[in-house]
Amino acid sequence: MADIDEKTEKNVPGKFYVDSNCIDCDLCRDSAPDFFARDDDEGVSYVYKQPETDAEVELCVEAMEGCPVQAIGDDGE
Repeated sequence: MADIDEKTEKNVPGKFYVDSNCIDCDLCRDSAPDFFARDDDEGVSYVYKQPETDAEVELCVEAMEGCPVQAIGDDGE
């Protein structure tokens, strides 16, 4: 499970985040490219836009559930 205390710096505030366990596999960026981006300097993904609609939340949940190292979290905000 993702650790909110290990959030990567570039995550925007809100419900979803990526933590430092990210292995840069690209799954979240493929699953939900409108919400996840790559930090080229750190070699990790981050949330650059929070979802606003139910359909957008579903895309982020799909990315979270598919993350092979559970680096995507949902802090419930």
